[in-house]
Formats: sequence, C-alpha cells, structure tokens
Amino acid sequence: MKFSELAGAGEAPDVEVVAELRGVTKEYPGAVTALGGVDLTITAGELVAIVGPSGSGKSTLLHILGTLDRPTAGTVALAGHEVGELSDRQVSALRARHIGFVFQSFHLVPAATALENVTEGLRYSGVARGERRRRARAALERVGLRERAEHKPHALSGGQQQRVAIARAVVGQPKLLLADEPTGALDSVSGKAVMELLHELNAEGATIAVITHDRELAESLPRLVRILDGHVVEDTRPPARGGAR
Repeated sequence: MKFSELAGAGEAPDVEVVAELRGVTKEYPGAVTALGGVDLTITAGELVAIVGPSGSGKSTLLHILGTLDRPTAGTVALAGHEVGELSDRQVSALRARHIGFVFQSFHLVPAATALENVTEGLRYSGVARGERRRRARAALERVGLRERAEHKPHALSGGQQQRVAIARAVVGQPKLLLADEPTGALDSVSGKAVMELLHELNAEGATIAVITHDRELAESLPRLVRILDGHVVEDTRPPARGGAR
C-alpha cells in the first residue's frame, strides 16, 4: 500500500509550498545566535537533506520547521498557515495535522505493541478507534512489518523499530515528514534499508526533510541544504517546477 493510500483516497496538496522560512533568526540568552536570517522553502514532493556539524544550527532549524519552537525574528509558514499568527493551541493542532517526526532514538512506548505505537500517531486526529487501527495496520504493512504488528519494541531489531517509528509518523499523511538522524542508531545494513524506505515514500508523494551530520548520506539525496554557524551556506535546490516558488 502506498503512502497516498494509507488513509484512503489521498488528498491533493492544498498548496505547492509545504514549508517556508523567511529571514528566520533564533537567539538564546547569553547572546547566542543559533540561526541568523535563514531563508528556506520546501515544496511538495521534495526529499531534502539538511546537513551540518554539531552546533551548526540544524537542530534549531528542525525545531522551527516542526513548530516545536518559535523564531526570535522572521516568518514561518506551514501548509499555507502563517505560524506567527497562531496561538500555541492552534500551532499544536497544525503540527499534529501536518507534520510527522522520526527521531534517532525511535521514541516507541516499550509496553505497547507496534500496532499500538503506530495508532498513537492518530491520537489527536479525531478518527474513530477502529479506523485508527485499520490505518495503523496499513502503515505497518507499507513499511514491511505486517507480521510484527503485535510485537513490542524489545522483540524488534533496531531497524524494525525505526520502521515502526516511520509508520507512526506517516500514518496521518502529514504534509511534511521530518527525519532527525534516522539512521544514527542503526548499523549500516539497517540504515540503508531505512533510507531506501524513505526514498520509496518520497516516490509515492511524501515530502521529507532529513536532518543529518552525515555528508555522504546528505549527498545521496536530491537536494542538499548545508547549515554552518546558523546560516545556509549551500543549497542545491533544482529549478522550480510548474508553479512552485
């Protein structure tokens, strides 16, 4: 089952631009500038790597893109919504509806089965329990874990746990999937399998940003955005397609 079919008939994108940052600055107490005027646009269907060394600002950029934090200055738009104009409650709802997260450490509930963990991705969707479980099973099937639905994390390999985490992230068909060092805790074989899965999801329509310090991994993706000292110093974005900006 494809990404676009996980929740039934897929919806056409509301806007071509999924996420847009303009002049985004983030400062912390002590005159620490994590981001210094970042401009970044991610359009529907892209697979982009955001790469940089420790302390470069890429984690802060992830938090801003994921609406987990607000910028000190500049504007952030997600799925056509100006984040700065929304209340915290509205931002939380926007995040739940439009963003999926995959982290290096999986963040699965140890006492819950794979199916239950994926169902968590629909907790705030308003979808009935039976439908949530149906969609969760479909998502697990998509990542190749149909036979592991009733297994708890301790009975799964690291690669399988990351696949559960990916299924949880995409089960609600988010506009943007943010993958933070998705292979960082995996061996090379499992890491390669996870990246192949992300490529497959992208080919089926998912918009994905992979945040990583691994330059080799970043260079394997269609677009590379390099962050250094809080600034975008390289962006290999291809020419705009159609009406995309």
